[in-house]
Amino acid sequence: MKNFLNEKVVPTMMKFMNTKPIQALKDGMLYSMPMMIIGSVFLLLAFFPYTPVADWFSARGITPVLLQVNDSTFGVMALIASVGIAYTYVKNEGYNGLPAGVISLCIYLLFQPSSIETKSGSSVGVILKEWTGGKGMIGALLIGIIVGCVYSFFLKKRITIKMPAGVPEGVAVSFTALIPGAVMITGAAVIYAFTKGGLNISPMEWIYNTFQIPLQGLTDSFGGVIAISFLIPFFWFFGIHGSNLITGIMDGILVANTAANQAIVDSGQALTIANGGHIVTKQFVDQFIIVTGAGVTVGMVLYMTFLAKSTQCKQIGKLGLGPGCFNINEPVTFGTPVVLNPIMAIPFILMPVLAGVIEYLALYTGLCPLYSGILVPWTTPPIISGFLIGGWRTALLQAVVIALSFFVYLPFIRIVDKMYYNQENSIQES
Repeated sequence: MKNFLNEKVVPTMMKFMNTKPIQALKDGMLYSMPMMIIGSVFLLLAFFPYTPVADWFSARGITPVLLQVNDSTFGVMALIASVGIAYTYVKNEGYNGLPAGVISLCIYLLFQPSSIETKSGSSVGVILKEWTGGKGMIGALLIGIIVGCVYSFFLKKRITIKMPAGVPEGVAVSFTALIPGAVMITGAAVIYAFTKGGLNISPMEWIYNTFQIPLQGLTDSFGGVIAISFLIPFFWFFGIHGSNLITGIMDGILVANTAANQAIVDSGQALTIANGGHIVTKQFVDQFIIVTGAGVTVGMVLYMTFLAKSTQCKQIGKLGLGPGCFNINEPVTFGTPVVLNPIMAIPFILMPVLAGVIEYLALYTGLCPLYSGILVPWTTPPIISGFLIGGWRTALLQAVVIALSFFVYLPFIRIVDKMYYNQENSIQES
C-alpha cells in the first residue's frame, strides 16, 4: 500500500496540483486575503464583544464607518480574487499579468447584474456589492482562470499588436492587450446576451445557481468535514503540504460560506442553520482542523516537552512548542518525524478528523455559534482565535480539542519516545 501511494497516488496528485489553473487559483487567492483580514478587524470592532464599547461606537456614528470599511475590503474579495488569479496565471507563463487582471475585472463586472429599479420605476446602473463578495466567488475563480489561459494563448501565438522599438513600455503593453482583450470582452458580451435574453438572468447569477450553491452544500456537510479533515494530514504524511494543497482548492468555497453567514447577520436575522447559515467555513478549517498545525499536534508537543524521557523527543518538543502556539508545526512533523512514520500516522490523521467531527456537532446542535465574517490570521494562537471568531464557547471548544489531542497522541508518542530512549542508552553503553 505504501509503495502504491508513493508511486501512483502521490505523483498523480502532485501532477494535478502543479497544473497551471490550480497554481493560479492557489496563489491568486492570496491577493484577497490581506483585505479580508483587514475587513474582519473592522467588522470585529463594529460588533465589539463588550457591549459598552459597542454602544459607544454606535452613539458616536463610528459603527457605520467601520461597516463601510468592511464592505469595501471583505465585501469585494471575489473581485480581487478574479484580478489576482488572472494576473498570477499570466505571470507564471512569463508575461506581464496586469493587463489580464484588468480584463478579468471588466468581464467580472460585465457578468454581474448591473442595474436596480427604483420606487419610481426607473432603472439605475450599479455595481452590486452582493456580487463582489461571497456570492460571486465561484464566478471570480472561473473568470480569472479562463482569462489567464486565453490571454496567455494569444501571447504565445503572438496574436497581438506589435509596436515598433522606442515606444514606451506602458503604451506597448496596452496595445499588446488590445486584441486578446477585445476578443474576450466580445465573447463575454455574447454570453451575457445569451443568459440575459434566454434565461433572464445574468451569467453570474447562472454560475451561482448552477455551481456555487451545490458546491457550498457539498462542503457544508458531515461528509465534507470528514474528507477535508482526512486529506490534509494524509498528504502531509507523505511530505506534501496538505494544508496548502487542500485549502488552496477549497478556500474559494470556504470563504464564500463565511461571506454568506455574514450576509445573514447584515440582514438582521439570527445566524442559524434554519436561516441558511453554513457550518463549514474558513474559520472552521483554520481554527480547528489545522489548529497548532496540520494533525493538531499540540498534544504530542506537550508530551515531548514535559514528559518525554529521550533527549531527542525533549529537544524536538522544545523546538516545536513556540511555533506550535502560532499554528506552525514543521519542526515536529519533520523532526519527530511524523512524515512517513507509520507509528505516528494513526494519531496524525485521526486527530483532525475528531476535531472536525466535534466542531461540526457543536455548531450543528447550537452548543457553539456559527461563524460570521470575522476572520483572523491563521497564525493567531488558539483560544485567542476561538474567542475572536465565536466568543468564549468557541474558545472553550478549542481548549477541549487541545486537551483531547494530548490523549490521542499519548500512546503513540510514548512508543516513539521509548524507542529513542533505548537507542540513546545503547549508544552510551557502547
